[in-house]
Amino acid sequence: MEKDASAFLGHLAHEMRPRSDQWAGLLVERMRAELPELARHADLAEDALSETADHVSAFLDALEHDRDAAGAPPTALELARGFAEAGVPLTTLLRTYRLGHAGLLQLLQEQVTRVTDDQPLANAATLLLIETGFAYVDRSSEQVVAAYQEVRDRRVQRRLVITNEASRRIGTTLDTVRTAEELAEVGTDGFADLATVDILDSVLRDGGRLRPADAPVLRRVAQRSVLDGCPDSPFATDERHVYAPASVPAEVLATGRPVLLPVGAADTPSWLAPPEAPGFGFHSVLLLPLYARGTTLGLAQFVRHRTATPFDDDDLLLAQDIAARAALHIDNARRYAHERATALTLQRSLLPRRPVEQSAVETAARYLPSGSRAGVGGDWYDVIPLSGGRCALVVGDVVGRGLNAAATMGRLRTAVRAFADIDLMPDELLTHLDDVVIRLQREESREDGEISATCLYAVYDPATRLCSLASAGHLPPAVATSAAEAPREGADPAVLPALPIGPPLGLGGLPFETVQWELPENSLLALYTDGLVQSRTRDLDASLTLLGETLASAARSSAPPDEVCERLLAATLPESPSDDVALLVARTRALDPGHVATLDLPSDPAAVSGARRFAADTLGSWGLDDLSFTTELIVSELVTNAIRHGKPPVQLRLVLDAALTCEVFDANSTAPHMRRARTFDEGGRGLLLVAQLAARWGTRHGREGKTIWAEQALPREAAVSEADAPPQL
Repeated sequence: MEKDASAFLGHLAHEMRPRSDQWAGLLVERMRAELPELARHADLAEDALSETADHVSAFLDALEHDRDAAGAPPTALELARGFAEAGVPLTTLLRTYRLGHAGLLQLLQEQVTRVTDDQPLANAATLLLIETGFAYVDRSSEQVVAAYQEVRDRRVQRRLVITNEASRRIGTTLDTVRTAEELAEVGTDGFADLATVDILDSVLRDGGRLRPADAPVLRRVAQRSVLDGCPDSPFATDERHVYAPASVPAEVLATGRPVLLPVGAADTPSWLAPPEAPGFGFHSVLLLPLYARGTTLGLAQFVRHRTATPFDDDDLLLAQDIAARAALHIDNARRYAHERATALTLQRSLLPRRPVEQSAVETAARYLPSGSRAGVGGDWYDVIPLSGGRCALVVGDVVGRGLNAAATMGRLRTAVRAFADIDLMPDELLTHLDDVVIRLQREESREDGEISATCLYAVYDPATRLCSLASAGHLPPAVATSAAEAPREGADPAVLPALPIGPPLGLGGLPFETVQWELPENSLLALYTDGLVQSRTRDLDASLTLLGETLASAARSSAPPDEVCERLLAATLPESPSDDVALLVARTRALDPGHVATLDLPSDPAAVSGARRFAADTLGSWGLDDLSFTTELIVSELVTNAIRHGKPPVQLRLVLDAALTCEVFDANSTAPHMRRARTFDEGGRGLLLVAQLAARWGTRHGREGKTIWAEQALPREAAVSEADAPPQL
């Protein structure tokens, strides 16, 4: 019976062969009815008709010649690869096989019952038909699934490559625009034909959030196309634009949900196609919100028009992953830019805005924030006028970056000014500043990090041309004398003084040391932070040598401090500085010896009258007779106080500079204090009188005693004359 059934099916298959194309059409229509998702892939549906016809032909050929069916026809393998490329699930592919082969068996079984009335033959033929059909399905489906999986594996591998490339190439800098450009570059590298990145204009300007009622005004910050010049984009780079409220991009921005949008040639939206050239063949678009840390930042679009395969759900997931990574990096860049701008604004607001007008030194300064990811640091400089025409020069560096370092810098600069106001010696000032840093360490939380800083504090006296300075962990200054003051012809006037460097601020318990040396007139001092001389390509000693040589060259050419700053930066600044740079250049001046009058006094109350006469005679020679009366009163009170409460030796010094300063020195370190005298007290009113007559007064301590000083403003005529006179250099 089996042989008869085989012959019967062979004869039946031979007769049915002319109708194979018709049967293939019927089977495809049945599959379309059962699987409506195939309608989304018109090209696959057309290939399915040819593939089904080949299946019918192959199966009929196996029945006709009574042999095992061969493997799946080439069209079946190509269709399986097409399903894989289109992202159609494998289950859908297997369902098409089940529906197609089940339908073919049903059609053949109907033909069997139509051709013969022999029920045993019909039953045997049906069993053989089913057996042959299942054998064919088993063999061909294995080959089809293998072809499908091969393509899927390649797609997965390609997605892994794209994901890895996105991780490696996106976010290499803390720059918003560059990060957006990296997203567009990765998006068009084997994934999309056009990639655009729009950032909300409010985010770029002030970091604000998108409010529901706001019109989403965006700026096209980056775009890339497989076509040169991005002719397929309706907006130019850096162009501001608004999407219509009912448009898909506006909906994506409002809801935060990504969209996979099929596009037809006839219904290409205006926000996608350039108005002057809409015929680029757009057929598939991915729109993804750039969303990070609760903030909508913008919109990314991936478009296909040259790649025939449309985007699928797997592509959407891949694009979501890439966009999420990019959004996080863009938000990091936005936050960094905002914090850096805030810290830089704070830093610059805390630094001197213009050179301080004083006669001891001529100064110029530069502050350069680093361009690295570390952000703005805590470098600072300052020029502080002191009593007696002296001047303090300060440079410091707070360890750390960002707002906290800038704020700490401001607190330390304020503390230095407060300590300078009471005329502390450089080493004593740094000791007090060290205590301030230790106190700040106790007040700050551990999360803010350890507070530490370095500082160099120098005091220059134009009357004696002495420079006193101390260092707390800071590099020594560079000093250069003018060519006229060089020790011998051809000698290099550059000097890096041997300064004992104390510990950084914040360690506590360790001493600082003040050193002094005499500077010739017109000398140059360069105080700087380590960002100026630290380089990855040059060791510190080489940088310091270069700094000294450049400063010496500037001293020989008598360049002004502003020009000296530029020369030093050009010569020593690293190509990509990783740290902030603070640079302070000062050219020293010497006070005219005729503007300083000194009188040694015996420790005798009778010496007060002589001090008054000396003051009156000196002011008469200076043409300041208008100040004689108040100056005599001030001198009388200060000298009387020194003789009565101090220790010998006692010395009176008058200094004429931008103001008139009266100084009385004695060897007692105890500072006087102004108090309120009672009605019948015979004393206690001297310092109160001095405070009323002088513009400023105070006490400064030295190693061997103290100096009480009082400063008076010059009369307007004398001040004008003094300003018109050339500086004493």
